[in-house]
Amino acid sequence: MKRVLVTGGSGFVGRHCLPQLLELGYEVHVISSQRQTGDHVKWHTVDLMDQLGVATLMKTVQPTHLLHLAWITEPRRYSTAPENVDWLASSLQLLRSFHQHGGKRVIMTGSCAEYDWNYGWCREDLTPLKPATLYGQCKAALFATLEGYAKQVGLSWGWGRLFFMYGPHSHPSRIPGVVIESLSRNESARCSHGNQIRDFLHIADVASALVALIDSEVQGPLNIASGEPVTIRQIVLQIADHFGRRNLVEFGAIPTAATDPPLLVADVRRLTLELGWKPVHSLASGLDSTLEWHKRRLA
Repeated sequence: MKRVLVTGGSGFVGRHCLPQLLELGYEVHVISSQRQTGDHVKWHTVDLMDQLGVATLMKTVQPTHLLHLAWITEPRRYSTAPENVDWLASSLQLLRSFHQHGGKRVIMTGSCAEYDWNYGWCREDLTPLKPATLYGQCKAALFATLEGYAKQVGLSWGWGRLFFMYGPHSHPSRIPGVVIESLSRNESARCSHGNQIRDFLHIADVASALVALIDSEVQGPLNIASGEPVTIRQIVLQIADHFGRRNLVEFGAIPTAATDPPLLVADVRRLTLELGWKPVHSLASGLDSTLEWHKRRLA
């Protein structure tokens, strides 16, 4: 029996992973700080900062697989929050407890914030890791420790480096949600210049890639992204055209930070060639599903 323990299962990424894990025949256990229920998923109310509580749960569940998604994610705060250090410490304890209780394969999630953004195009085995934020530094530290620990104890492991995600249940203060919400209310959508080139992947595809990774034997870091460069301006204008309200878009109304890179796109050859994975959603179909979800939520 494949038994997976998922942290962050009620979050933006996790909620999309659970049904896909069930479809693959996993017995799915989810750690949550709040009591929840769900068909065919076993929820456990445990604080990940509670080492004894986590160890007790590991002993009880004895998962064969671990998918660690939980971390601080509050917009405008997560990149510099001191709690990043707490999440690093708790993640290391989680990893060790998982192995001590018979765990076989672990997948943890990182971020494009680990890379040196001066390079723009990010490849796992080529682009240097030089994070500019505390969030990126803690993720990079977890990656390095996971790599060393897994090799030392013979643990199968993978590291999903997430880029820019969007889709149902995304935070309304992020692109594209913030633009959708403004234009749906017939209000001005204030944006930066919009010329930044980014790599966006629909959240259902992000989850699909992570589930494919945990169910494989592929090891090491993999960029979880589309590999398709797109400007913020392109995304905003597609949304504006949906509402017929280009006149309400104000490019340049919000200044960009000096640290905001002009280009940040993933090399996805490991993802597509080694894992054999490809996305379902194009940018157009992904934005359509996102627009429909926001419309239902606002209604």
